[in-house]
Amino acid sequence: MSENKKHFETEAIRTQTETTQFSEHSVPLYLTSGFVFDDAEEMRASFAEEKQRNLYSRYSNPNVNEFVDKVCAMEGAEAGFAFASGMAAVFSTFATLLEAGDHVVSCSSVFGATHGLFTKYLPKWNIECTYFNVGEVDSVESLIQPNTKFIYAETPTNPGVDVLDLEFLSAICKKHDILLVIDNCFATPYLQNPIKHGADLVIHSATKLMDGQGRVLGGVTVGKKELIREIYLFSRLTGPSMSAFNAWVLSKSLETLAVRVEKHCENALKIATYLEAHPKVKWVKYPFLKSHPKHEVAKKQMRLGGNIVAFEVEGGLEGGKTFLDSLKMCSLSANLGDTRTIVTHPASTTHAKVEPEVKAAAGITDGMARVSVGLEHVDDIIADLEKALK
Repeated sequence: MSENKKHFETEAIRTQTETTQFSEHSVPLYLTSGFVFDDAEEMRASFAEEKQRNLYSRYSNPNVNEFVDKVCAMEGAEAGFAFASGMAAVFSTFATLLEAGDHVVSCSSVFGATHGLFTKYLPKWNIECTYFNVGEVDSVESLIQPNTKFIYAETPTNPGVDVLDLEFLSAICKKHDILLVIDNCFATPYLQNPIKHGADLVIHSATKLMDGQGRVLGGVTVGKKELIREIYLFSRLTGPSMSAFNAWVLSKSLETLAVRVEKHCENALKIATYLEAHPKVKWVKYPFLKSHPKHEVAKKQMRLGGNIVAFEVEGGLEGGKTFLDSLKMCSLSANLGDTRTIVTHPASTTHAKVEPEVKAAAGITDGMARVSVGLEHVDDIIADLEKALK
């Protein structure tokens, strides 16, 4: 490690915006829409980008800058831009990179809202997407067309917790001179750094584990400087920027990301192991279980297995819904990455409107449940799951 490069936890805590004249130890909130200039020349030079400074909070803000700087340090990225939500980050990245007539290759196992962009809205602008299944990654290269702009994937995937080999995908992208865009939300920068494995851009929903307490929305895209520059220019015009307050909350949350995620992963592995041995559970997917089909890939590119466990209960659609109705402590919510354990039933909620063949390709069965394992005592989480399974 170089003299200037600090450990992950230290970067998360010590990357801060410049101290004011009040010499505060904790960074204050900068709740302002605009910033003032000393004179006309400073204002001209600032808008001409001859001078780097905050102009307007839709463009940048000290709290937002600090949050972005922390994520860049964690991911090993050159630059980044923060958004009002994870989906704002996804859409703004797509809208910046793509033009009418372009094509995208994507893993079929993606978040339901991302699937909606690919199938409902991007086609309106004559942009096509071709899916590949997680179990058929060898077919990816054959799907690339002359107009393909990038390969897009989540790993681990939502909600199936499948794992994709980042170095394999990166090699294909480099061969065909296209970009690799990775949603790293489930892993967080603490567990996985896609840029180190060849990704050009990395997207996060900061709403999840980055916040970790279900309080605020946020998203961020980091990566190559020249690509982020274009995303910034698009976002400066369209206005999906993150609020100063949310950035302040998220930046504070990042200071404890490492210790929180360590405990999340410890609990999740114990719960995955418990579920795998349960007679009423058909299958379990968790990256650091040896039974996971891509266990070795996960071990290669992830520090730990994350906090998401997917499994199938007996009884199909009704069995899945009954299981959720029988939980007493665990929360039923659309969010994940909270201190509180959250359980969802994708087939009847987040992916209810997704085409059956797409659900099947993404590994979403009628009885599948997704558990976002929280920070409660693991014995209490297991006790609640056990009662519900009975």
